[in-house]
Amino acid sequence: MHKVRRVFVAVAVLLLAACGNKGPEPLYQEQGYVFGTLVEISVYGETEAHAKQVVSEVMHEFQRLHDMLHAWQPSELSDLNAAFAKGESVAISAELVAILQDAAQLSRQSNRLFNPAIGGLVKLWGFHGDEFKPVQPDEKQVAQLVAANPQMSDITVEHGRVQSKNKSVQLDLGGYAKGYALDRAAELLRKQGINNALINIGGNILALGQHGKNPWRVGIQHPRKSGALATLELRDGEAIGTSGDYQRYFMVGNVRYCHLINPRSGYPMQGVQAVTILTRGKHAGVLSDAASKPLFISGASGWREAAKQMNLSEAMLVDTQGNIHLTAAMQKRLEFADRNIHPQMVQ
Repeated sequence: MHKVRRVFVAVAVLLLAACGNKGPEPLYQEQGYVFGTLVEISVYGETEAHAKQVVSEVMHEFQRLHDMLHAWQPSELSDLNAAFAKGESVAISAELVAILQDAAQLSRQSNRLFNPAIGGLVKLWGFHGDEFKPVQPDEKQVAQLVAANPQMSDITVEHGRVQSKNKSVQLDLGGYAKGYALDRAAELLRKQGINNALINIGGNILALGQHGKNPWRVGIQHPRKSGALATLELRDGEAIGTSGDYQRYFMVGNVRYCHLINPRSGYPMQGVQAVTILTRGKHAGVLSDAASKPLFISGASGWREAAKQMNLSEAMLVDTQGNIHLTAAMQKRLEFADRNIHPQMVQ
């Protein structure tokens, strides 16, 4: 029997602990739904009017990016994909040019395991849709797309016009857009004088400042149970991101097929339940989204090498048996909900 599961549970659970102040805290929170997932913004220490105004601007920015980067509904990105399929060049915005160049650099760094050019494979497996059904693509179609080898390096940009020398390139920025939106939100909030906030886009979370006298504390969703696997304090400018097999997937018999596709095989990655990484710096948001994918696709045997390639010192992988593998630096940051957990640590 085929079973469809499409669960929009935040990968990281927001935990706002009281700071011991008397009376209600100056905390403004607003939720929305964009990028196909739940979005939540928390602002601390501002008047409600100011926080509401700025958060509204951020939510509008999220919608703008959603409309620009949508892979299967009419958008600037879908227009670009149509041009690629025809072998034509098309003028695109300077913003999209910068996004493609950045995504191409991350693809090179990941040894092409982060590969937004495989939108054709994502579609073939039925993951281009707000609702999807279990599919078993024809093996020959999968093999043909893998053999076509669509890569970000196939895309050329000249005088604001973009073209692909490979007609099989179909862009899907689902592994980049949420992180990019986090960085844009942080920029907008800071410009408006808000220095203490937490931005959560479907479990990709970026922290600004603190929650009162304490750091923001968040939890990492358990990949097979409700509630948190572990919690940690997220410091100013840090972001956390998780790639998991439990949000967008379907079952065929006892086999789980998730939306994270190995570009080398053309098949959804198996053997891993979740990968969580911690990032920081100017592009912490983008990295929290994109850099987890190469670790997930590398599996339990290759995730550590992939982490080194992506310059990640704090990372954790939960394999298909539920065993937890993590770096020593990540172990120092986590507090596991189950104290009987004994993770396998690597340097």
